Amino acid sequence: MARFLRIRRGQIGPADVGLPTGPGVRRTPGLRREELAALAGVSVDYYVRIEQGRETAPSDAVLDALARVLRLSPDEHAHLLGLADQAAGRTPRRRPAEPKPAGPGLRLLLESLRPSPAYVLDEVNDVLAANPEGLALMPGLADYAPGARNTIRYAFLHPAARTLFADWDRVARNCVAHLHTAELGAPGRTAALVEELSAASGEFAALWRRHEVWVKRAGATAFRHPAIGRVTLANEVLTTAGDGQRVLVYQAPPGTPEHDALVLLALAAQDVRAP
Repeated sequence: MARFLRIRRGQIGPADVGLPTGPGVRRTPGLRREELAALAGVSVDYYVRIEQGRETAPSDAVLDALARVLRLSPDEHAHLLGLADQAAGRTPRRRPAEPKPAGPGLRLLLESLRPSPAYVLDEVNDVLAANPEGLALMPGLADYAPGARNTIRYAFLHPAARTLFADWDRVARNCVAHLHTAELGAPGRTAALVEELSAASGEFAALWRRHEVWVKRAGATAFRHPAIGRVTLANEVLTTAGDGQRVLVYQAPPGTPEHDALVLLALAAQDVRAP
């Protein structure tokens, strides 16, 4: 919690919250502690104790005020509350999910969604199951052993990813911001993946230190695919109840060039076997 607040304070400047920057060069980036404390309505000493990790049980009202001043998104605000629970030794508001495989119902759903590429992912984006189009959409994903298939690992470490994703920088940033949401639900698996990727990718390590938090929802992704060319696909995320799993689907309306591209992808994937 203390580290999160320090990092986010450094990313908010005086002008962002309507304060004058004053003359001269500021010695530290972002807001000063006393500025943040004043804007949040708490004493400087109390805020310093929070940021130094000496105050581990601030009230939700204080956390809400800090989130407002730091301009945290709803996802980031929820993450801060979860970190506060962890710091105070309270029962987390989101219990860690026990890893488990994708069930037969979800695997049948993936087949039913064809030719739309679809995946069952866990909290850290391990691929628990994928249909053939899902594996074909990310060339090289099937090179990993089934237990090592992870879309974040793929984005940062597989050489095909930088060509495949037309806006790789945005995809990479979103991947890391989403992984931060798994710190409370799957702390051990998150830490292991972060350690691996930080050692292998300086870009991942730098993004992780930004401490951005973002829950992946519906959107669109642009691809430069070796088999179907340039295509932008809508994506939808369906969350299952209580087990940390979700279904990610890339899709396009029937009769569009994008849907035709998915049909072509299905033909290219007919010999691919999903895990």
